[in-house]
Amino acid sequence: MYGYNAYQKAARTTISPRSAEHRLLGEVTAALIAADRNPEAKQQQVEALLWNKKVWDNLIIELKAEDNQLPADLRASMVKVGVWVLRETYRVMDGDSDIKSLIEINTIIMEGLR
Repeated sequence: MYGYNAYQKAARTTISPRSAEHRLLGEVTAALIAADRNPEAKQQQVEALLWNKKVWDNLIIELKAEDNQLPADLRASMVKVGVWVLRETYRVMDGDSDIKSLIEINTIIMEGLR
């Protein structure tokens, strides 16, 4: 079992930040899709929305970090997208929008990360 644990540790340390972001967005988007397919499960929807919000909160923090190496204009654009996601999350929770727009944005960003 030791060899397997060493392999897992090596795999975790060699994944690029871009790959990690892609994977995380994929996981949270899958949760949003599952919640969208089951609109009666309000708790599932709220949990998926809050998880997505947390992911985007952290992405915004990373984008605003001084040591972020992305071009400034790309970072600014992504922060604007993130702010929109946060606002849209509350609109969905209030029943003023649906979850599909958040799924679409995550999917677009994932394609860019690929």
